Amino acid sequence: MNNKTIKKITGVACLIAIEIILQIIGNYVSIFNGVSLNLSLVAVALASIVYGPFSGALLGLINGIIVLLSPSTQALFLDVAPLGTVVTCLCKCTLAGLISGFVYKAIAKKNATVGSIVASLLVPIINTGIFALCAMTLISKAIDQMNSNSVNAMRFLFLTVIGFNFIFEFTATTVLAPSLDKIRKIMTRSDKHAL
Repeated sequence: MNNKTIKKITGVACLIAIEIILQIIGNYVSIFNGVSLNLSLVAVALASIVYGPFSGALLGLINGIIVLLSPSTQALFLDVAPLGTVVTCLCKCTLAGLISGFVYKAIAKKNATVGSIVASLLVPIINTGIFALCAMTLISKAIDQMNSNSVNAMRFLFLTVIGFNFIFEFTATTVLAPSLDKIRKIMTRSDKHAL
């Protein structure tokens, strides 16, 4: 194993540890009616930018496993729509990490800073977008049971679960995106010096 591979494995492992800590904390920070925050999207974005799309997908998958095991997911969705919940949790952030990594690679050929910022912002957009699609299809039964009036349940879902959560995640990522680019510069600079 060469030095670059060891650095990548170590870096991804450190980001996984950070992601787990942030997501466990996020599981117990409720913004509204038991809906928890996904604080670990920043680690997913950083992995996809610095270590590539497949590292971003790996962190996204781990994020999905943690979200699947969270109290709010189990209370709101898992009992009513188990298969849809598992597919939703495992796919949304995995695809967010994968896609944002490929977008970074494409944009970074012209401008790495712009690529870092765009890829960082895509993670919460893709994560929330896939959740919204799954909510309307795979886990709609669980959402209908949140309230006897399914129109109100969908309104609740989009205004609170998706709305507040997305605003928080997107704002946090927007604020941190320049910092993620700075981290990317430091990490890629140190990789070049090591070789």
